[in-house]
Amino acid sequence: QVQLVESGGGLVQPGGSLRLSCAASGSISSINRMRWFRQAPGKERELVAVVTSGGITNYADSVKGRFTISRDSGKNMVYLQMNSLKLEDTAVYYCNAVTYSDVYWGQGTQVTVSS
Repeated sequence: QVQLVESGGGLVQPGGSLRLSCAASGSISSINRMRWFRQAPGKERELVAVVTSGGITNYADSVKGRFTISRDSGKNMVYLQMNSLKLEDTAVYYCNAVTYSDVYWGQGTQVTVSS
């Protein structure tokens, strides 16, 4: 079992920055990749960024060049640094962990971009 707890969401103006954090606990060694998803009102949940256990990262086209995913294995943390935020980045952001047999989700953290 893996438990995930997100933090760091909030209200920010367009062009601003936020850093989301995800604390993982439990069977950490079984995780082979960590991901951030988001879901805006009335829309499907979408993949934002992924980092593998080997440190390979990938991003949705909509956030490339603005968001950075990183992993601190020593602290069992995953981060999502979000810069140059846009109105359309408003969503609930979810941390996700993938093992060889299961997928785990955090409870989500709200990010609101508004002037």
